[in-house]
Amino acid sequence: MARTYRWFAAGAAVLLPWAAGCAGTQVQRIDASEVKDISGRWNDTDSRLVAEEMIKDCLAQNWLAKAKAAKGKTPTVIVGTVRNQSHEHIATDTFVEDLQRALINSGEVEFVASKNERGEVRDERLDQDTNASEETRKENGQEIGADFVLSGAINTIADSEGGKTVMLYQTNLKLLNMTTNQIAWNGLKKIKKFVKHSRASW
Repeated sequence: MARTYRWFAAGAAVLLPWAAGCAGTQVQRIDASEVKDISGRWNDTDSRLVAEEMIKDCLAQNWLAKAKAAKGKTPTVIVGTVRNQSHEHIATDTFVEDLQRALINSGEVEFVASKNERGEVRDERLDQDTNASEETRKENGQEIGADFVLSGAINTIADSEGGKTVMLYQTNLKLLNMTTNQIAWNGLKKIKKFVKHSRASW
């Protein structure tokens, strides 16, 4: 019995460091702009680059000059819904924020808040009607209406075989004239990734 116990104790002494090493978690801080593709799925870099490239293409088209000439000033744009029609989870809210940021930073268009953001501001104005002083109260009916709305969808196509996958992410965006429903711009951006899945050795 004592010999059996000694063998068990010796085995446990060998296994414990290995188990501790496997259970340990290591964290390394990296720059937020650094590109890290681990899973091959849509990530923050894809969201930012697609937004920036598509907005750059959108603002380079002739609809902008026509809109400025017709209105006599810079047109106003709002970002509507971007639907996730892919087979994986994509944080479309983050992508919408990237689109908004690219539009605002361009300086080429005016920008108004989204539907949810407008709702919060309207609630605040209702509260001001009751609680704010006459001098500081903000009136309803003074909002700036958007001239164009940007919306679209993200789709994926996956081709997998033998531990290898080719992933295609296709983003389609359309800029609609709010008055006429005409499509002022139709943009397309594709990202293709080749992912090789390694087999676990244990």
